[in-house]
Amino acid sequence: MMDFKHGTTLVTGMLIGASICILGLYMIKPSPKDHTVTPKSNFAVVDTYKGCDIVQWSDHQMATYKYFLDCTK
Repeated sequence: MMDFKHGTTLVTGMLIGASICILGLYMIKPSPKDHTVTPKSNFAVVDTYKGCDIVQWSDHQMATYKYFLDCTK
């Protein structure tokens, strides 16, 4: 019969080995090929200024608006 001390060591080793294998498989998984960025709904173009878009940004958790210029055209 197996000694309790050796059985605990065996089970612990198996758990560590399985964890390392799962971590390794997770790290080598392929990344998505078609990574598209979807626009957030908290951004809105409200006006233009000298050829740039004035973008309104709001945080849905707060009742504040912030504005910035987008001149990527």
